[in-house]
Amino acid sequence: MRFNFFMKHLPNILTLANLFCGCVAIAFILNSQPFVNEVNGEQYWVSGTTQAYYGSLFIFIAAIFDLFDGMVARWLGVHSPIGKDLDSLADVVSFGVAPSMILFKMLWAAYMAKPHAMDVSMIALAPAFLLACFGALRLARFNNSVSTTAHFTGVPIPAIGLLVASFPLINWYNPLGIGLRMQNAWILYAIIALLCWLMISPIKLFTLKFHSFSVKKYWAQVLWILLTLVSIPFLKTLSVPFSFLLYIILSFAYKPSEQ
Repeated sequence: MRFNFFMKHLPNILTLANLFCGCVAIAFILNSQPFVNEVNGEQYWVSGTTQAYYGSLFIFIAAIFDLFDGMVARWLGVHSPIGKDLDSLADVVSFGVAPSMILFKMLWAAYMAKPHAMDVSMIALAPAFLLACFGALRLARFNNSVSTTAHFTGVPIPAIGLLVASFPLINWYNPLGIGLRMQNAWILYAIIALLCWLMISPIKLFTLKFHSFSVKKYWAQVLWILLTLVSIPFLKTLSVPFSFLLYIILSFAYKPSEQ
């Protein structure tokens, strides 16, 4: 009896684990202290220390729980309105609020990197939280739309959250000088605007829900997984943005008739 009770609530337990990781990520990000780093003789602010990296790590762990709670629910055949609402709440925190805090810290560092900077207006930093707002809007639209396993309309909020979670690592390791370019506040504003639009855009993207072992039917998903795994040892911190862009490109090539 106890085992059946546990299995019935296992998806919600995994969703709560997602939410817990999101809360811990926020705590680490808030506790991160930006400092000055020097690369090739140029000094710039790095928006985080070990705490920021742990924050990113917990966002990635939250994504794992988010992936498995739905899979387990389908496997066990347990679905409930509470589970659906709880999943959305957890996603807003883990992939909306936590990444917004990362962008908040990065905007602060970008402004503080300017000569003679002493403080930053909250008005200049507030746009970071638009990510969480548009993420909540995207989830509300998803929850009230006709359910489909073929595609998502608009980029899912976990994909956005994982992309932003890679920014502290890119900022620190500075591959191809991208970390330095992300010290520009206007570039960060542009990234925020683009990500917000992508979440509520009419773009259709494939899901990772497999109903058979047919490689022909799910060629885009299989190719995306393989190329993402291959890119990790070569691109390292840039493998996440690469995977994000590849996901969008392959979704355009993946025709609905093939699903």
